[in-house]
Amino acid sequence: MSRTQWTIHGETVIDENRHIRLSTVDIELPDGVKFTQYVARMPRCAMTLVLNTDNEALLIYRHRFIIDQWVWELPGGYVDHADDVAAEAARECEDETGWRPRTMEHLVTYQPSIGTLDQPQEIYLSRDAELTDTAPDINEAEEIRWIPLTEAVAMIDRGEIVGAATVVAVYRALSLIA
Repeated sequence: MSRTQWTIHGETVIDENRHIRLSTVDIELPDGVKFTQYVARMPRCAMTLVLNTDNEALLIYRHRFIIDQWVWELPGGYVDHADDVAAEAARECEDETGWRPRTMEHLVTYQPSIGTLDQPQEIYLSRDAELTDTAPDINEAEEIRWIPLTEAVAMIDRGEIVGAATVVAVYRALSLIA
């Protein structure tokens, strides 16, 4: 099977800062069709799925203004220049929830929207965490709760969990404990 690739004829940066690089790319398909594609490149993110011994996930409740919706999701954030991504994911978890993961194992890495966006997402699993004296960041979470994985699936069905990282993490964790 031969593979044909698209030909890139040029890229024009529209805007760039530490959170995003937005550009247009002139593309030619193998059949000769040409078009311009918007491309967004964002820093790598890492999230932590913390599970307790009852297979409950530590989730935060927050408002996402872009979709104007209150949602439950994993703690995490940008870790683009981190030497130790797992350590940064654990730090983000503690900053946002007050819980410090004691163990970290890589769960999955994925791209959320490869047609237009390049933003690697890494999810780590912690099966043990300790509550610290760190006050959760009030700008990150309205509420922090331990939610059974089976309830998280129902929350996905009800549209209370919509973020790709949390959906992926919940289903991946269920596949590990099944």
